[in-house]
Amino acid sequence: MSRLRPRTLRGQLTLGLVVLLAAIFAGIGFGTTALVRGFLVTRLDQQLTAAGPRYAQSLEHELAAADTRGQAQRTFGARADNGVVTQVGVVDGTSSTGDNTGQVRLSAADSRALLALPLDGSPHTVRLSTLQDYRMRAVSGADGDVLITGLPLSQVSGPVRELAVAEIALFAGAVAAAALGGAAWVRLALRPLERVASTAERVSTLSLASGEVALDVRVPDADRHDEVGRVGASLNRMLGHVEDALARRRSVELRLRDFAADAGHELRTPLASVRGHAELVLRRGGELPDDARHALTRIEAESRRMGTIVDDLLLLARLDAGRPLESKEVDLTLLVLNAVDDARAADTDSDAASADGLAPTRHEWRLDLPTDPVTVLGDPHRLAQAVANFVANARVHTPPGTLVTVGITVHAGRVRLAVEDTGPGLAPDFADRVFDRFTRGDPARARSSGSTGLGLAITRAVAEAHGGRVEVRSRPGRTVFELVLPVRPAQG
Repeated sequence: MSRLRPRTLRGQLTLGLVVLLAAIFAGIGFGTTALVRGFLVTRLDQQLTAAGPRYAQSLEHELAAADTRGQAQRTFGARADNGVVTQVGVVDGTSSTGDNTGQVRLSAADSRALLALPLDGSPHTVRLSTLQDYRMRAVSGADGDVLITGLPLSQVSGPVRELAVAEIALFAGAVAAAALGGAAWVRLALRPLERVASTAERVSTLSLASGEVALDVRVPDADRHDEVGRVGASLNRMLGHVEDALARRRSVELRLRDFAADAGHELRTPLASVRGHAELVLRRGGELPDDARHALTRIEAESRRMGTIVDDLLLLARLDAGRPLESKEVDLTLLVLNAVDDARAADTDSDAASADGLAPTRHEWRLDLPTDPVTVLGDPHRLAQAVANFVANARVHTPPGTLVTVGITVHAGRVRLAVEDTGPGLAPDFADRVFDRFTRGDPARARSSGSTGLGLAITRAVAEAHGGRVEVRSRPGRTVFELVLPVRPAQG
């Protein structure tokens, strides 16, 4: 039933109007038909009473001598004596035998129905097997017999049927005209609401995440003093609030971005000085106490780590500002090979070196690359950094013995670089924010290993700067990080 229901409000209102009119017309039709039928039946009963039992009484003599003067055609007459119907006739001689005598054959059920008529002279409806429905009345004769007279109900059913057909045709035309007129009127009445819906649809297509949004869309006719006007005015006020909120958010983002860029630039020089002095003392310090050498070593390591954080923040600030990246053909396959080679080198277990001096890797690495090189158009340095972050994330955050598979597929105009591992997986709440800045799965281990929590955030920013995206799917035993980029074929 719900499938037949119109989807639009205009269609529902039009359908409701048509159904309501159809119900009203049906009630009027049934009511008028019942009134007309009652009126015609009453008039037929009056004719039956006025005719009296004269025709039935005349049947006591021969049928040929029956008195049919003043009797309507198809008038029925019958005489019963001692519980037996003795004579039956119909005016104008029509009978089932066709002998033109007015004689009618009755079945046993017909006889019982006639004998069951009360002798109060009131009309009753009786159906005989050889005739149609009749209105009949029975009275007692002068010599103790029963005289039955009837008139056919076809005098009523015929006009009632014609009236019903005329009403159906008239009401059907009226419903059709009302449907067309109602649809036009509803369309006209809902035009302001359609403008409200159109405005809402235009707003829904705007990308509000970027911050730079000219939210100048407003609902026209918002000054109407009806429900649509109230909705339009409320939507305009809401859009105004959203525009103010976006402007404030944009201002805050710009200030934070400028602060990060300025702080990064300002921190670069003192960090470089601290690291340089620490290295200088370590190289020329001669004999230093062990605790002083350890402190200088830690100062150098932490200054390098802070320098990495500053570089990452500056990169994110440049990407957030939408500064154009370098655009050239990049062999994505070569970037994957280099990143995996670097990960294998960093993943070696020097304590388990074999006799030939080769140290095995803690992880098992596997490549799933197409035969031909896959090229995209973009910034080679930033894409290399994004791929390296994905591979390093699998190496650092999975236990030894984990199988890591790095593959590239091309489908439907998109390049998918997937890094899949068989590690324990990510917690559902952590997977939702894994690409946020300064997000760490294990804060203690991340700080000890030098992780800034910005690697995956940089990968997402690089992907979006190239018109792509990042995705993650994780469950125990299988985690997949994907970098999706648009295909940019090499120009020959």
